[in-house]
Amino acid sequence: MAVDELDTRILRLMLEQPRTSVREYARILGVARGTLQARLDRMEREGVITGTGPALSPAALGHPVLAFVHIEVTQGHLDDVGEALATVPEIVEAFSITGGGDLLTRVVARDAGHLEDVIQKLIGLPGVVRTRTEVALRERVPHRLLPLVESIGRTARKQGSASWSP
Repeated sequence: MAVDELDTRILRLMLEQPRTSVREYARILGVARGTLQARLDRMEREGVITGTGPALSPAALGHPVLAFVHIEVTQGHLDDVGEALATVPEIVEAFSITGGGDLLTRVVARDAGHLEDVIQKLIGLPGVVRTRTEVALRERVPHRLLPLVESIGRTARKQGSASWSP
């Protein structure tokens, strides 16, 4: 999907002021509410905007331990293991990967003992050959998309001004 400069301005505003109304976004950006709503609808339909719910802190919910667990899977069982991982509430993300292992999961836990219990549960899943765990000590760069949106906006601006001719 092509994201233009107005789209990136909308996305930036949504990231900076997530609790603002569509009407207020339109006012701030100086566009008609209908234009803004059409842009939002298109970006949702095309998968650019994937959610609008609150961002939650696992640590504040009593799960301050964060670990990345690499899982090696028996050949042919990737889908089965993936489905089984979806039943483990402490797994907040899971990805198929290249390199060492087949899956990478982000796991949260109450403490080290709880993390061990979760890992033992993973090891017991049919199709799991072995796991390797890395515990995060401190978040250095929080999950963010604003710098990416800004970079895309700069590129769109440059392309827009380069293609414009009087």
